[in-house]
Formats: sequence, structure tokens, C-alpha cells
Amino acid sequence: MATTSGHRAPFETVRDALRILEALAARPGGLPAHELATRTGLAPGTLPGLLRWLTGEGYVRRLPDGGYAPGAPLLLLGSGAQRRRLRREKLQQALDALRDSLGAAVYFARYADGELEVTATSQAPQAPSVHEWVDFRAAAHATAIGKCLLSQLDHDGRRDHLSRHRAARLTSRTITDAHALLGALERQPATMPVLDLQEYAVGTLCAAVPVTAGSTAACLALSLPLGEGHRLRSAAESLNRQAAPTLLSLAL
Repeated sequence: MATTSGHRAPFETVRDALRILEALAARPGGLPAHELATRTGLAPGTLPGLLRWLTGEGYVRRLPDGGYAPGAPLLLLGSGAQRRRLRREKLQQALDALRDSLGAAVYFARYADGELEVTATSQAPQAPSVHEWVDFRAAAHATAIGKCLLSQLDHDGRRDHLSRHRAARLTSRTITDAHALLGALERQPATMPVLDLQEYAVGTLCAAVPVTAGSTAACLALSLPLGEGHRLRSAAESLNRQAAPTLLSLAL
């Protein structure tokens, strides 16, 4: 997967990438790099790395004269059906790339209409997904995905969810006390991965990071077997750093 320049936050990368794509969408015939820099207002040191990344992702194509034009995916964003199909495809591609990079199963989930929904997963024989032995929608209190999504809600939203889904004990590590759970969610730093250390299932570790696009709470997550626990924190940090392609696929 192409990388962006520097150590920029995923949200900053996507914000600036969208400025480039908006400029190119207005000029489908293409623009030279210097005019792109003028139209977007991006710093000269930022633009080349973003263009390399967007070209690698297929959203931008390089012209023979050295300019840049919209790639095929960007040109297909005409109808709502095309947009939804392209978004699904690009999201799955981003998850597959994360899976291969992290060596772990990867998940995308969102919180909509009062419920948790895992909408996409990427797994492999060497990186199997978690066995859903209890419906994830009823186990938000015990999963990294659920806690990450709940942490993005306001206090009333969290209390409403817990009032509808009793915090059942799934393992000896599961937090079932509503007051303790709400306190932990309040203290969760917005920029830090949320961890599940065998709270949902014995022998499984998970981490999740927020990737909110628009007003809907969403997150990326990964899972590892207990025997690979030494990799959890570094993998979670990498997941956070590499979230930009997923965010971009959601933002378009």
C-alpha cells in the first residue's frame, strides 16, 4: 500500500487528499502539479507524497505530460449505486491491505440506529477472525469494537445502549458494572486504541481505533490469538497510522 509523506494523522491526510480530488474532479482533463498546488493551497512538501499515495490507490492517474487527472474510480462516482459499489470495493481493498500488513484479521464497524454493526471483515487462514459466539450487537461492553464505538457517543447515548443491552459476563475479565464501564468509556482518550484483553472470548485479544467519517461513529479493529499478545499494542498503533485509505473510501 502506498504511504503518505511524513507522520501525519489519518484525518489530516484524508482532508488534504479530498482537496486534491475535488480540484481534479472540477478539471477532469487534468492539471499540472504546480496548478494543483495553487488550487489546493497545499504546501509543496505535502503535495508529492499525497499524489503518490492517491495514484497508488487508483484515485488519480499520472498523465504523459507529467500532470494529474482523475482515476477510473473517481470518474465512476456518478450515480448512487456506483458510489456504493465503489465504496464497498475500496473499503474491502483497504481492509485486505491492512490484514496483510498487520498479520491479523481486520474489521470495520459502525454504530447506527442505536446498534453496533460489523459491516466488513478481512481474514485469512493465517489470520482468522474471531468466532462470534455471542452476537456482537449484544456484547458491545466486552469488545474493543463495541467500546470504541460507545466511547464516541455522548453520555446519554452510552446509557441508552447499556439500558437496552445488559452487560453480561462473558469471561472472568468482562466488566459488567455499568458505572465502572461508563467511567472507563469517559476516560478513554480519543486518540488511543481501545483494547479487549480476553473480555469477549478466552484466548482472543482485540484492539480498535475510531475512524469516524461524518456524523456516524465508526471504527477499525484487529484481533490476535493470545499467543501473539506481544504484538497487540504495536499492531494497534500501526492500525491507527494506516487508517487513511479506509477513511478515504468512506469519505467519497
